[in-house]
Amino acid sequence: QMQLVESGGGLVQAGDSLRLSCTASGRTFSGYSVGWFRQAPGKEREFVATLRWHDGNTYHADSMKGRFTISSDHAKDVVYLQMNSLKPEDTAVYYCAVTPVLAMSDRQYEYDYWGQGTQVTVSS
Repeated sequence: QMQLVESGGGLVQAGDSLRLSCTASGRTFSGYSVGWFRQAPGKEREFVATLRWHDGNTYHADSMKGRFTISSDHAKDVVYLQMNSLKPEDTAVYYCAVTPVLAMSDRQYEYDYWGQGTQVTVSS
């Protein structure tokens, strides 16, 4: 079993930045890809970005490119989501998840383990 914990969410103003963190217990991220997803109120959960742990390759949703960046710190065994120039429409619960699929997947059903999520609220 792998347990994922997200942190770093909060209430910010439009234009601010936040960095979310995803850590794992029970296993390391080795051999997995780690993804970030989000779910806004009344909307379906959507893909944000994913990172392949062993080589650091990343894939971001087109709508997130330029503002959101996924990265990792192997020494700390953590995956980050840096979010800049936040907008009210970025308000959502942000989840990290892991998949053994190494092909930069944006498909939620391929992710086996999910965190509880962290709330990000952006005020105008």
